[in-house]
Amino acid sequence: MAFVLKVIIGSTRPGRIGPTVAAWVNEAAKEHDAFDVKLVDLAEVGLPLLDEPDHPAKQNYQHEHTKRWSAIIDEADAFVFVTPEYDFFAPASLVNAVQTLSKEWKYKPAVVVCYGGVSGGLRSAQELRQLLGNVGVVALPQTVPAPFVFKHIEDGKLTPNDPMRDGLNGALDELAKWTKALKTMRD
Repeated sequence: MAFVLKVIIGSTRPGRIGPTVAAWVNEAAKEHDAFDVKLVDLAEVGLPLLDEPDHPAKQNYQHEHTKRWSAIIDEADAFVFVTPEYDFFAPASLVNAVQTLSKEWKYKPAVVVCYGGVSGGLRSAQELRQLLGNVGVVALPQTVPAPFVFKHIEDGKLTPNDPMRDGLNGALDELAKWTKALKTMRD
């Protein structure tokens, strides 16, 4: 049985390139062949800002959108978060999506693929990894930056350079190992 990997597009902003970056990640993860890969677009999930009356650790969700989001995350064994950098941080949509849940995240590994200008989104990845750790995700140190990402996009498709490609393949290798190891903690 293959592990379920959710590739999560963190930006919901109109005109975003998150889906373009995530399409590359999604295809590479499928080719890696260690996971059953599922793409999740937060723009389609449509979570409002923390609107549940109870703390998420209680899992006493009142709203259908939260119940759907919980099921999406609960099904996963591992994650790749695809995030831009907005003002040195991950987008509010992604922070909100993480903070909406609690137990669904626990003991699952994650890798961050970040993109942007000169920093390649690394500052947002660093902040996101800390947040993920706070909710029980094992955020791996392997981060895959895509600096000057617009230079790698043509006709709506991202063509990664060798460091990006090698970085993602190495991160997926590590993610597969951690997914197998952490599965026993959830059983």
